[in-house]
Amino acid sequence: MEKQKLIEEIKKLIGTDENDIIDINPNFLEYFQEYELEAIKNDLILKKSQIRESTFDFLDEIYEKTKEN
Repeated sequence: MEKQKLIEEIKKLIGTDENDIIDINPNFLEYFQEYELEAIKNDLILKKSQIRESTFDFLDEIYEKTKEN
């Protein structure tokens, strides 16, 4: 079942830790179409990469400031 696999991938993307338990209403399998779940998954991937990038930029900025002192 492709929808179930997409839901599992979305749960992993939502979690911040391997041990996080993410519950998603199983009715989403009926409500959303596969392409919508795929879009949700892709949006989460993009947002996670943007967060990582901004975090790295922030850490680099802090490092540069501490290096100057």
